[in-house]
Amino acid sequence: MPYDAELTGRMRLALKAHVGISEMQMMGGNCFFLNGNMLSGARRDKNGIGRFMFRVGKALEAEALQIPGAEPVIHGKRRLGGFISVQDAACDEAALNRWLAMCLEHASALPAKN
Repeated sequence: MPYDAELTGRMRLALKAHVGISEMQMMGGNCFFLNGNMLSGARRDKNGIGRFMFRVGKALEAEALQIPGAEPVIHGKRRLGGFISVQDAACDEAALNRWLAMCLEHASALPAKN
């Protein structure tokens, strides 16, 4: 995931009020975690398109894919269940907060990791 300071900053700002948030550099970019469980990430593709990745979980995946701009995350040739990709152009502040609410709902139901 090529690092993008602007997208990472937007994600960081949207999550700043939540307790238990951490960041980790992964695949060249930053991913965000709640109590050690992955929530989201931000990247800029090689073609210059900015994308957010949201871990909404398998229970919310079908609902999430109905939202305009949502696409499943494909890693290599494998579809990652419960992960959604959204272009930054389709994700204003309100949309980012709605996506993160879904991510937080999913991650808060998981046991904390160290």
